This record gives sequence, structure tokens and C-alpha cells, in this order.
Amino acid sequence: MKGREVFSRIARRYDTLNRILSLGRDDDWRRSAIAHLPPGRVLDLGAGTGAANPDLGDREVVALDPQPAMLALNPAVGRLVGAGEYLPFADGSFDGVFSAYVFRNLTSIPKTLAEIHRVLRPGGVAAIVDLGRPEPSWKRRLHRAGTALVLPLAGLTVGAPREYWYLHRSLDALSPPEALYAGSPLYLERVWRMGPLGFVYGVVLRKAAGGVPST
Repeated sequence: MKGREVFSRIARRYDTLNRILSLGRDDDWRRSAIAHLPPGRVLDLGAGTGAANPDLGDREVVALDPQPAMLALNPAVGRLVGAGEYLPFADGSFDGVFSAYVFRNLTSIPKTLAEIHRVLRPGGVAAIVDLGRPEPSWKRRLHRAGTALVLPLAGLTVGAPREYWYLHRSLDALSPPEALYAGSPLYLERVWRMGPLGFVYGVVLRKAAGGVPST
């Protein structure tokens, strides 16, 4: 995962800053994706400190994160250090996969999607929430100018302005979700936008009931 050292330095302040930057809406955005997950065993990919745990309800949650400093703060019973590109689980291990604010930091999104497909049971669902530049272009330009100012200033409130300049740059690194998740072995079931200017997105991906990759 890109920027691992960033998350190590800000582990204890990460959730606080997310709450500031989202104006208290980060839980709502997570819940909008979690609502699409089936019951059963769920992998929280990039689980961090476990902010999603209360909303995952009575599902059996396995928390995976590449950063031990973040994972050490996660109260989940099942915790494992690892990366999305190489999931340390057997084929068909999970009914669902959830991931929030992780995909823009992955080293390889195609590898991670292939791994999610592998560990999901047939008919299983992956629900993803992340940040990106909004569409159309005028909103993207406005958002870019705003994050260049707001993110370092917000980082100052928790003593991490340089770390959140990294977040500003990461928002320009990827394609819109409609393109980013197309062509993976999972079926792209739904994409929606949230937040000011639509800079937060949700994605629902499904593994075919027969387990065959989508085409």
C-alpha cells in the first residue's frame, strides 16, 4: 500500500481528522455501502482502527490492514496484518468484503480486485467507499483548489500537515470509479456519489453465482 508510513505516524489521530474533513458524515458514507453487504463472514479490507465495526453489526468480521500501528487500535477479535494485493485467505472464505478509504492507496487495484474475487464465495458482494475528484471538470478544478488549501490546514489540527498533503495528491492519481472498477473479475453492480460536489463514491461489486469472472 502506498503511503504506509503516513498512516503509521497518524494512527491515533486518523479517525479524528476523518471526522473533521467529512463534517461528521464519514459514518453515514460507510453505512451507505455496508447496507449492501450480506450477512455472514465479512472481510474489512484496510480496516484501520475499526471505525466500521459498529455498523457491520453482528457479522463475523475479519479485520485486515497493512499497518500494525493502525490495527493495534482495532478492537475486532479477528485481526490480521496484510495487504489487499495478497490476501492470506483460502478461496471462497467470505460472504462479503468491505473497504473504506483504502483503494486510492493500493499498490495495485487490479490485483486487489482479483484477490477479492478469489476470496468471495459465489454470489458474494464487495462494497467500497473511497474519495476521488468529482465530475464534471469544473467541479474537479474547484475541488482540487479546495483540497490544496483545506487538507494541509486540517492536518495542522492534529499535527500532520505533510501527511494530509499526501491525501490531496492521491486524489488525482486514479480514474473515476465508473472506469476504475470496470473490467475486473467482479460485476460492477452500482456506483453512486456522496458528499460536497460528489467527491465521495460508493461501489457495489458482485461475484457471479457460478464463480465465473465477469466479462
